[in-house]
Amino acid sequence: MTAGLVQHWLESGRLELPLPGSGRTAERWQGLAHLAEEDIVAARIAEAHSDAVAILHELGGKPPESGQLWGVWAAESADAVLTATNISGGAFTLSGTKVWCSGAGFCTHALVTARLDDGRWGLFAVAVVDPAVKALPTTWWNAGMAGNDTRPVQFTNAHAVAVGDPGDYLNRPGFWHGAIGVAACWLGGARRVAEPLYRCAGGKSADAYALAHLGAVDAALAAGDAMLAAAAAQIDTDPFDRANTGQLLARRVRGIVEHAADEAITRTGRALGPGPLCQDGRHAQRVADLSIYIRQSHAERDLAALGRLAGDQH
Repeated sequence: MTAGLVQHWLESGRLELPLPGSGRTAERWQGLAHLAEEDIVAARIAEAHSDAVAILHELGGKPPESGQLWGVWAAESADAVLTATNISGGAFTLSGTKVWCSGAGFCTHALVTARLDDGRWGLFAVAVVDPAVKALPTTWWNAGMAGNDTRPVQFTNAHAVAVGDPGDYLNRPGFWHGAIGVAACWLGGARRVAEPLYRCAGGKSADAYALAHLGAVDAALAAGDAMLAAAAAQIDTDPFDRANTGQLLARRVRGIVEHAADEAITRTGRALGPGPLCQDGRHAQRVADLSIYIRQSHAERDLAALGRLAGDQH
């Protein structure tokens, strides 16, 4: 179901979003948020594809061809290491296991991080349809984001092409632009999760408690909207982050939007009780999906990093 919806978006042109820093960054993030309002899981895949398009543009890689669906597989684990071996020029082979690969069963291509012989990390473009690339059995148990098809993927001398120089993936300004794109999806998902609360508060039977919960949710969502708009304007003004404030900006946006998502999930449940979660399957699934999705944030660790950056500004 997720694969079909993403494919429909791809074929209809809905994933052809403006690049970050192009002067239309707000439009890009609004597009991602609207996709998440329709389907949180499919939007997670769509965001990764749009991020891959931006990364290839920024690092001089070959643009995706029509019909290709790209993932970005950059999670690292001490227990599963992917290594890259240079065979000639920019051509490499990849061997090992990459964890947390979203869309493992239906992406056609992926950008993958791997360790080079000298210990540095590089970014590589891979055709997932290559027989040397094999998605392993799923270890996913949670109902939330299950349609994301996130699995380990095994590489056995898989052909790959280097994208940029070692370290470029993390060091480019666009890394933090992509982090904000994820937050745009969180915000779209939070809006949809809060819909039952908006409907309840619009009725004559709404009590003061439901209205208070909605007031808190609405303020948090508005703050997220405003922060995304302000961040888009700042990035369009300084797309190469010459002011060196990109990470601070991204962490602020993600912190504010994560709070909005938490408010939407918690207060909608507290205001309406178990009814929507037990009797509305679509709402229950959205709550489960968003609860898992926002855990791409590292919670207090991210807040500590934000606090350190904010402190350095004063």
